[in-house]
Amino acid sequence: MIKFFLSAMFLSFPCAYFTVEGESVPTESPVAAVKAADEVVSLYHSMQLEGVVNWRAFKQAVTGYNRIKNRKRDVLTLIDFSKPSTEKRLYVFDMKHRRMLYSSVVSHGKNSGGNYATSFSNEYGSYKSSLGFYLTASTYQGRNGYSLILDGLEKGINDRARERAIVVHGATYADPSVASRGGRLGRSFGCPALPTSVSRPIIDAIKGGSVMYIYAETPSYLAQSSILDTSDDVILNQ
Repeated sequence: MIKFFLSAMFLSFPCAYFTVEGESVPTESPVAAVKAADEVVSLYHSMQLEGVVNWRAFKQAVTGYNRIKNRKRDVLTLIDFSKPSTEKRLYVFDMKHRRMLYSSVVSHGKNSGGNYATSFSNEYGSYKSSLGFYLTASTYQGRNGYSLILDGLEKGINDRARERAIVVHGATYADPSVASRGGRLGRSFGCPALPTSVSRPIIDAIKGGSVMYIYAETPSYLAQSSILDTSDDVILNQ
């Protein structure tokens, strides 16, 4: 059960401390922070994501989604690289109607790791995946078929996505049958590659200005992110 704890200081000081798991985290608007966190919990439960979607990854994704004001779609895609490539780890959420639209396996970059993605880069030629928040752009027909351009929103983390041609596309190496034979999906040059059977409907569901968040259990990301920060990850006791 997810619980939130307010310190008694909330009642008497405009700048209070949010106490979680023994830590006191200063915040300028603790009541607003708790309200926002409660809304994420409500969303998580109403979508019936318990045991399906990593709570921490979901919370970070929704927190960032709410801060990205230039999004054009009420759609959020979460890619959870704390999970192996053999499991479904891409999720598409309809935020307006509070429901999951799709879940799928997804490939990571060949130099990010084997079955798990553990190493990430923003550099051209790294053949690694990049973490953080993106906005989806337009589609095109390329060498990997129907593909979706991504714009990385975080400087130094993923802002070279266009330059690196990091796009969503379908690939035969991303089919679950590949994982069943070889113990992991095939890997990309850094793109989130999908099974060809679902790539077009997923691309059509998320194209045109929706938010994508690529998550991993990497503390250095929160230390560098321009959208999230470390305090965003300590307002829950699970």
